[in-house]
Amino acid sequence: MNDNDCIFCKIIRKEIPSTVLYEDELVMAFMDVMPVNPGHVLIIPKEHQQYVSDVSPEAASRMFEVARKINTATRKSGLKCDDINFMVSDGPAASQEVAHCHLHSIPRYEGDGVKFVFPGKADGMAAIEDLKEAADKIKSNLKGL
Repeated sequence: MNDNDCIFCKIIRKEIPSTVLYEDELVMAFMDVMPVNPGHVLIIPKEHQQYVSDVSPEAASRMFEVARKINTATRKSGLKCDDINFMVSDGPAASQEVAHCHLHSIPRYEGDGVKFVFPGKADGMAAIEDLKEAADKIKSNLKGL
């Protein structure tokens, strides 16, 4: 999908109305039109990138700084909010529905019925050897990034 067809890019260009909470030269934050709970906000980079790894370091950093401020503001807002989930689905296999990087800020409260279920292993914790093997594979690709 290119940025001409992207719903988030259309929001950035003001072609689609949205309820904007924050906007600067790098990022925009607006209310999710299909909220999990009241106060559900999306924080997006203005550059059209599907994956977090392709977002500029400056925009990625700004996204989380804006999320931190929205977290504080949401907790003070009077909306029902005991805690907050931050969530990024990075690609289709991770349940990303809009192919433009976005960070969800979702207010949560006891008994809201929202569940994030991780299947886990039937026997509990992963073996240390498996953790080390995965860590080594990732670490070997961190050099130079």
